[in-house]
Amino acid sequence: MKKLSVLFFIVSIIVNSLSISDARAYSYGDPNEEKVAEVYKGMVTKLDETPPNFTSAKKLFDTVKEEIDMHMGPEPAKLILKNIEAEDKKATLENMEKLLVLNIARRLESIENNFKEYDTTKRLLAKGFATYEAISPKVEAENPDNDKKIRTDFDQALVALGNPGLFGVGKKEANLEAFKENKEEILDSLKSEFKLKSLEVGHFSESATEQQSTGKKDWTDISNIRNWIPLILIVAVIIAVIIFVIRKRRK
Repeated sequence: MKKLSVLFFIVSIIVNSLSISDARAYSYGDPNEEKVAEVYKGMVTKLDETPPNFTSAKKLFDTVKEEIDMHMGPEPAKLILKNIEAEDKKATLENMEKLLVLNIARRLESIENNFKEYDTTKRLLAKGFATYEAISPKVEAENPDNDKKIRTDFDQALVALGNPGLFGVGKKEANLEAFKENKEEILDSLKSEFKLKSLEVGHFSESATEQQSTGKKDWTDISNIRNWIPLILIVAVIIAVIIFVIRKRRK
């Protein structure tokens, strides 16, 4: 009986250790980079050159045009390409910023539609926040309080997603109504900040099972052997302890 208690104690330590690690990871995680946001940052750098490098900016934009057309319809890309062709730096960047706001709205809408899929919603929120990070310097420069508010709303939206925990340890219930409230506050702030009349994001609706176009997979991908390592370690330790206990009994 004493040996079984020791076994239970060891397993508990392992599970608790992993749950602590999971709690520390209870953040935005790795967003795998939002490609459109990264392109925007690259375009800002190219257009800040003297003279502005519209040729390189267009090359960068062309790498995401197909994705933009698919997710938001052809009109946004047409307008931005027209701005680039006219070598209008101000209009190009302003319309790119509006495009990123629409992308945030798309991500948040997808979260609401797939709210029970924690791994999906957390990843989408990470991508939405990564998009905001790209345009946040402008918000902070013009209205620091609004930047703080938007960041707080993202933090609260993350909490609203809940957390399934590990084997039920550290579980936090999701709150859809709280998320909707945070979502509306984020979008209202961005809509006002970037002077958008509408946040319609087109026909695209991201399903819970869709793979990202980047081709990258995060820790939720069960086909990645690295994601099985914690479970394998737990099983190995349990087996080792059981074998040890059995051998002791035989002696």
